[in-house]
Amino acid sequence: MIKRLSLASRLALLFAACTAVVSLLAGVLFNHASEAHFIELDQQQLDSQLVALRSTLQGVDSPSLFAQREAQLRAELNRQPELALRVTAQGQRWFDGAPGISLPEAPGLHSLQNAGTEYRVYNAPLVAGQPGSPQLTLMLDITHHQHFLQRMQHLIWLTVGLSALATALLGAWAARSGLRPLRRMGEVAASVSAHSLTQRLPQQHMPVELAELAQAFNAMLGRLDDAFQRLSAFSADIAHELRTPLSNLLTHTQVILTQPRPLEDYREALHSNLEELQWMAQLVNDMLYLAKADHGLLMPKREALVLGDEVEALIEFFTLLAEDAHVSLVHEGTAHTAGDRGMLRRALSNLLDNALRFTPAGGEVRVRMVETERGVTLAVENTGEGIPAALLPKLFDRFYRADPARREGSSEHAGLGLAITQSIVRAHGGRIYCESELGRTRFVIELPKGD
Repeated sequence: MIKRLSLASRLALLFAACTAVVSLLAGVLFNHASEAHFIELDQQQLDSQLVALRSTLQGVDSPSLFAQREAQLRAELNRQPELALRVTAQGQRWFDGAPGISLPEAPGLHSLQNAGTEYRVYNAPLVAGQPGSPQLTLMLDITHHQHFLQRMQHLIWLTVGLSALATALLGAWAARSGLRPLRRMGEVAASVSAHSLTQRLPQQHMPVELAELAQAFNAMLGRLDDAFQRLSAFSADIAHELRTPLSNLLTHTQVILTQPRPLEDYREALHSNLEELQWMAQLVNDMLYLAKADHGLLMPKREALVLGDEVEALIEFFTLLAEDAHVSLVHEGTAHTAGDRGMLRRALSNLLDNALRFTPAGGEVRVRMVETERGVTLAVENTGEGIPAALLPKLFDRFYRADPARREGSSEHAGLGLAITQSIVRAHGGRIYCESELGRTRFVIELPKGD
């Protein structure tokens, strides 16, 4: 199996490749520009030599006249050791400074290599524009030019190689330094466990590109920590709630079995145990209900409901309980929505039950309903001692009881009613919150408008 390259190695190789390509292109362009520059210089030098040779051979149109000027011509050529000349006319060579070398005959500038020597060849007539004029072929030795270009090409390749190597090393260092925050994130992620969810990435030291990722990572750790704390507290609360009824069942049963008793005593013990078992069964059912809500498995039916009728039916059900507690039940307004009748009745029953339990004698429980263009608002309000503002966010937590006297497990009111109510409201796309002030507490449900 081929080992995959790390991100730092990939970046280093990419930097090296980019540097090599840029250096190579720069070298090729420089080489081309240098070669064009030397050709231009050679052309200028040959043009100047052509002017001097034409001046020396001016008026020469026959071999005899050329013989008279040959000594002057050789003196001129001796002053230019890198220059050679061939003169031809009517197929005859009057002068050949490069015997044995085959030269191009086409007019203009040409390049030629012979026996390891580089030449620039220039063909031009002795008299421009005159047919039959002797042909001058100038040969300029440019070997030193080519040696320079070759050395430059070697230098370019050496520069490309060294640049690529240096860039690879520097790129590896830069990539490793730049990716240090990612390695830090990996270290934090590797160290995360159920016992160490409090670690966070230092966002102030992160690059701008990674700051958002670090923030999301820290937020994820925060959510995991919160969920784990809730799960741990939830498990402890379940054990705490079940401990008391189980202890009661065990103690009661052990006492009954210590000695023979009349049949009526056994019947009474079974009835007492049945109450505890029913409460435990209800607790388990409530927990299963909340677990379904947590996983999005609560699928409420959507049927048209008149909330006024539903509230009136519930108030009729709670009337006897309210009369025993000397509390008045009142409802105002009406509203229409679409939802699950059974689930909404359960949510409202939990709110009314709570309100009646915490309303003192002579107090009032009032249900208000208002329908607007945005949706439906239903408020259950009761008189009595208010709830401190610090406790309001905790009211919908599972097993939470605002009354300290009811913190121990009992066979009723386990502290799940408001949590179930919140799950039902959220399943309908709404929200619930609590407002409390001196002498009055209000639970408000906001539901979307029914279709």
